[in-house]
Amino acid sequence: MEFLDLPPLTQAHGTVQLPGSKSISNRILLLSALAVGTTRVNHLLDSDDTRVMLAALTELGVPVTRLGDSRDYRIIGVAGQFPQHSADLFLGNAGTAFRSLTAALALLHGDYKLSGVARMHERPIGDLVDALRQLGAQIAYLGEEGFPPLKILPSVLNEHAEVTVRGNVSSQFLTGLLLAAPLTGRAVSIRVEGELISKPYVEITLNLMRRFGVTVSRDGWERFEIAGGQVYQSPGSVEVEGDASSASYFLAAGAIGGGPVRVEGVGRTSIQGDVRFAEALEQMGANIVYEDNAIIASAGSGLRGIDADFNHIPDAAMTIAVVALFAEGRTTLRNIASWRVKETDRIHAMATELRKVGAVIEEGADYLRITPPAQLHAATIDTYDDHRMAMCFSLVALGGVMVRINDPQCVNKTFPDYFAAFAAITQPT
Repeated sequence: MEFLDLPPLTQAHGTVQLPGSKSISNRILLLSALAVGTTRVNHLLDSDDTRVMLAALTELGVPVTRLGDSRDYRIIGVAGQFPQHSADLFLGNAGTAFRSLTAALALLHGDYKLSGVARMHERPIGDLVDALRQLGAQIAYLGEEGFPPLKILPSVLNEHAEVTVRGNVSSQFLTGLLLAAPLTGRAVSIRVEGELISKPYVEITLNLMRRFGVTVSRDGWERFEIAGGQVYQSPGSVEVEGDASSASYFLAAGAIGGGPVRVEGVGRTSIQGDVRFAEALEQMGANIVYEDNAIIASAGSGLRGIDADFNHIPDAAMTIAVVALFAEGRTTLRNIASWRVKETDRIHAMATELRKVGAVIEEGADYLRITPPAQLHAATIDTYDDHRMAMCFSLVALGGVMVRINDPQCVNKTFPDYFAAFAAITQPT
């Protein structure tokens, strides 16, 4: 399908069961593969990014079995050493898979090539490579310096395992180092240079490492210490939470379209930072109710613009940019420079598409300011092969205008059934 036309919508209410979290799914897959023992992974996300990780692990010799027609998998761990010491891995545009596998493979003793789609080859990885080289990794660039594709040769680990990594480009670099550090068998000290962005995603990493038996001590967000001799151990069974980033679209729909919309799969007990999207909606005037494993959103007395720092929830913050179209007054999203190195340059893409529906936009290096129009315009939205662009702009239809979404299949990256789920809670005019 080249495009999808969404009719003008007036209301949103109902219940949504979220698919599994992409961030949690791909971390758990790698940890299960590297662990000692067999892990049952329940409610794994079925998406392009997880299929990329599953295919890569299978190619590396990890025994992976899907259990019937369920979203549950059995993974037999390889105790920190992949059986295949040579592989040519194509990882699409899956950043979580590319960064974490680069780190893990670079600290082992194999000969690997890692590549992806054209956009992945435009996404910087130099900070991670520089950090891994400090530990003794042997990595070469096969194209432009600082970017994939990469050639990895057997590592020659340094005696003193101390490493510095910049924190202001992508938290996935630190996540990759943390996940891979125990593979060295020795104590590793990681110092973060500059401000660490997307801290909640690092919290997910630390939480899941603990579940697999490896503890990390930290001094604030500047230094992380992994004691030597730790080995990943299977917890036996592990559940993948619903995707909190995906929850943002339905919670926003409840706030815009009246609600209530009940989103199941995340709640007050979630380990994902993106549940804090609901706090931003509350600031804008929505009514939010938290349960242990659900969040409910409905309209309050009216939405209002806010000025806030969204460094902690960059993915979910994209949804706030669209909610701003329905708010009174201007909304400013600050500290979002990481948007520029995502699946597309999201600051530029959001600015371009928001203008199509009538908003007045001020775009900066690390911020976006949105002044909503008096009347939304019907528009054809380009999605830039970015799943979040497609999902965000579906919400515009709740303004009572038709919206055409180009390349709607891009949602397959994280939420293949998104448009069916969105249709199930919305009512056309």
